[in-house]
Amino acid sequence: MKALPNLAEAQLAEAIRLRGLPGFEQALASFFRAVCAPDNLIILAYRSAGPPLVLYRQTDHPQVFAALDRTYLAGAYRLDPFYDLHLRRAPAGAYRIADIAPDAFQRSRYFIEYYDQTTLIDEITFVAYPSPWVTLNICVGRDASSGRVFAMREVETCSRIAPVVLALVEAHWANIARSTGPAEDTPALLADAARAGRGIHLSPRQAEVALLILRGHSTVSIGLRLSLSPQTVKVFRKQLYARCRISSQAELFALMLPLLKDRAEPGHSA
Repeated sequence: MKALPNLAEAQLAEAIRLRGLPGFEQALASFFRAVCAPDNLIILAYRSAGPPLVLYRQTDHPQVFAALDRTYLAGAYRLDPFYDLHLRRAPAGAYRIADIAPDAFQRSRYFIEYYDQTTLIDEITFVAYPSPWVTLNICVGRDASSGRVFAMREVETCSRIAPVVLALVEAHWANIARSTGPAEDTPALLADAARAGRGIHLSPRQAEVALLILRGHSTVSIGLRLSLSPQTVKVFRKQLYARCRISSQAELFALMLPLLKDRAEPGHSA
């Protein structure tokens, strides 16, 4: 195994010593600073229902988390590519945003109206599973503070250290509150909210298409995801817009985002 950069072994040893104790999160942050020099760090716990819990956050750029509580935790997290990994129970490991985001992510209203406003330009997230139906996301990011994406060697280092990071965080948060069942059915939630809140009756397939549009999937990507032809996806999209009495993705976002909001209070900050 290659040596870690910048004497990161010392920071890793400190994180191991503090596993299960106060100060672990700060030690883990110091380890990441030595390994890949992120501009920010946030640790989230996604559960089977309700908003994610914020277990730790650190940034020198206040804009990064400025809308975290009022927008992301309030419901927009359901459009996040990393939340989709939680729903699909993706294998544990390190994921870069550019590799898992939908093909039209940067043209989506979620990206334009929320993600881009955070000034984030790159993210690597370590996905861990400390207990059934709970997903830990340890997100290291680059933002306007440095204006630099992660170098390939930094991405490779994160992939290499992923097993160690996952073992550490799963042990540290082994007693995190367990969820009571499988992850939510977000399209069904959206359809129920549209009917109750707007009197709009969406079919299950229309609700699926709406959610994928909001997450930044193109017509081709939606077709691949749902095993439909692009022409069939266009038919569902046309039906969806007609039923909602809208004509653009911006209108769809404005209509649907409030319906994705949780009725419970947003997640807590540690």
